[in-house]
Amino acid sequence: MFVVLAPSVIGVMLLESALRPPRRAFGVTGVLPEEVGIRAADGTALRAWYSPPARGSSGDAVIVLHGVGDNRLGVVSFASLFRRHGYAVLTPDSRGHGESGGLVTYGLRESDDVKRWAEWLEQRGARRLFGLGESMGAAILLQSLEAGAPLCAVVAESPFSTFREIAYDRMGQLFGLGTWFGRYPMRPVVEAALLYSRLRYGIALENVSPLDAVRATTAPVLLIHGPADRNIPVRHSRRIAAEKRAQVSLWEPSGAPHTRAYATHPAEFEKRVLALFGSCTDDTPRASGRIGAVPLAR
Repeated sequence: MFVVLAPSVIGVMLLESALRPPRRAFGVTGVLPEEVGIRAADGTALRAWYSPPARGSSGDAVIVLHGVGDNRLGVVSFASLFRRHGYAVLTPDSRGHGESGGLVTYGLRESDDVKRWAEWLEQRGARRLFGLGESMGAAILLQSLEAGAPLCAVVAESPFSTFREIAYDRMGQLFGLGTWFGRYPMRPVVEAALLYSRLRYGIALENVSPLDAVRATTAPVLLIHGPADRNIPVRHSRRIAAEKRAQVSLWEPSGAPHTRAYATHPAEFEKRVLALFGSCTDDTPRASGRIGAVPLAR
């Protein structure tokens, strides 16, 4: 009986912590962007900061997504970078983070959230839309392309390829062992967690797949993933890049740990990202259709 129940109990505990990661405090920021909000398709309240370009306006805007356990404050350095180059910037709190409600679904519901934020930006007058995401935010951004988010190009730093694959990694990391440990001895724990998520919350995490989303998109994608990443191994991005070499490129900055390419290679990071965004033209294919953003009461 213990052999049967133990994986289920461990899986449930780990799944609950994955759906409800600790919320990072905002702290103090020297910038005073506009506080904005919308409602998601399921009614979840979503919050973000909106910042106009520092000078002039190209009509372009960037959505910047943070990683798991973080919030919009964690990506303000990117907001400063893009604003200097004439982009408006939207930095949302992903659902289950910061001041946004809901459970974390790693892209299942967040992908439509991104689509709604993109359409909100269009209503604010944005002409071309771009995206940059880190870690979980990168995985969400890639999945938003399949959901129809009208983005001209996307930069994804340190994404995972599928939820199941990163779950195997997490099991190995938890016990100080390799991915093999999660894929084989701990597979019952992973499967129990996935089953619990479906039965308890109706969230099919086994369907979370940035890999499949990239297979289906025509948008230009720049993957950034340091070989020194010990959080999400670089093989995840290599696998994604191998699927669609025509429009997906992969930069592996040497010595860069998890989501630290901008900190370790600032000039090269800026050059590559801005070149990707600059390569998009007004006739770049974009998803059609609009969903009205519902103003969120303050």
